[in-house]
Amino acid sequence: MRPASCSGSLGAEPASPGRRILVAGAALALVLPGAARAGAQRYEELAQQVRTGLRNQIADSAPPRRRFDSPAARSSYERWLEAMSRRLETRVPEERIRTDLLQTLDYETTRAGLDRQMVLGLIQVESNFHKYAISTAGARGLMQVMPFWAGLIGDGDVRSLFDIRVNLRFGCVILRHYLDQDEGRLFDSLGRYNGSLGQDEYPRAVLRAWKNDWSWQD
Repeated sequence: MRPASCSGSLGAEPASPGRRILVAGAALALVLPGAARAGAQRYEELAQQVRTGLRNQIADSAPPRRRFDSPAARSSYERWLEAMSRRLETRVPEERIRTDLLQTLDYETTRAGLDRQMVLGLIQVESNFHKYAISTAGARGLMQVMPFWAGLIGDGDVRSLFDIRVNLRFGCVILRHYLDQDEGRLFDSLGRYNGSLGQDEYPRAVLRAWKNDWSWQD
């Protein structure tokens, strides 16, 4: 696993605290003022080798379930899953969806070498756990992935970004890409992810949500 360090791109206009997101429902879209600081990663030309590597990471179709080295590791995971499910219940009331989200998040963050508690904080800030969130910049889903990524490293199906697993896969792969680019500087990479590199409001919001709402010690 590749560690992400905390120290102080692909960004567009910096997100403001009052930036709105649209939550696309079956029949209508709801405007939620101040519910999230939705991201807006900028399109960048990627070297073919980088693009191919990212595309391969996205395309991996292994089931989103981790294997455990020991009964103790599995037991720790189960305690984590139960604790996080309780914390998430008010935001995601349906247990089946909540469990699927957490299991997939655990798999994708482990796969990408990201701290899963940090990513929970990022999702809270980005979409407040609204699966169908659409930002004013057009970013979609839980981790607010910009649609151009679907064509750049995916199969081009923008609608799939509303799928929990697809969205978490893209979001984690993109953030890992930024961390590698920034040599592990999480603060900078969060700025790139949100489109506000060089400003500290968004990274601080994610780190605050991580510490205050999603910290975990077994």
